[in-house]
Amino acid sequence: MSHLILLFSLFLAPAFADGGSQKSTQSLCSNDVSHKRQKRDWIWNQMHIKEEIDTPLPHHVGKITSSVRNNNAKYIIEGEYANTIFKVEETSGDVYAFERLDREKKAEYELTALIIDRTNNRSLERPSKFIIKVYDINDNAPVFVQKVFNGSVPEMSPVGTSVTKVTAVDADDPTVSGHATVTYEVTTGGEYFTIDDSG
Repeated sequence: MSHLILLFSLFLAPAFADGGSQKSTQSLCSNDVSHKRQKRDWIWNQMHIKEEIDTPLPHHVGKITSSVRNNNAKYIIEGEYANTIFKVEETSGDVYAFERLDREKKAEYELTALIIDRTNNRSLERPSKFIIKVYDINDNAPVFVQKVFNGSVPEMSPVGTSVTKVTAVDADDPTVSGHATVTYEVTTGGEYFTIDDSG
C-alpha cells in the first residue's frame, strides 16, 4: 500500500510542476501584453478633388488624422506642392487646395504628413506619404492629330473601299466613361463618303 501511495505521488508531482510553470508563463505573457507600447497609426481615406471647381477657394480635399493623443499635437505637410497649392489646418488635419487644379496638367500629387509636438518640434509619429488624386471633368474637346489628312481612291471602286484614316484625341481621362470617347462625322460630302467610329 505504501508503494502504491509513493508511485501515485510520483506521477502527480510533474503534473503539479507543469501547472505551476504554465501559470508563471501566463502571468509573464499577460505582463508583457500590458507593458507593450500602444501602436499608433495614421488614419485616412484616399484623398481626391475634382478639377476646375468654380466655387470660391480654398477647396476642402480631405483630412489627415493620427491616433496620437497629445494636446500639443500639430499637423504638417511636406512635399513639392505643400504650403503653396495645398495647406493643412494644423490642429484638425483638414487639407485644403488653394488653387483650381487641372487634371490634364497634373493628375495626382504626392505629399508627406507629419505630426509634431508644437512645444519642442519633436515627431509624435513616423511621417507617412499620401496621394491626392485629381478627378476628371469632361472639359476638353477632341482635336485632330494633324491639320490635313490626304486620301485617294481608284475610280469605279466598289462601295465600302477605304479612302483614308483620320485620328483625333481627347485629353480627358480615358478611364472615366465617355470622357475621352471620340466619334467622327462627315460634315460635307456625306453623299459620297461615310466614316465609322474608328476614323
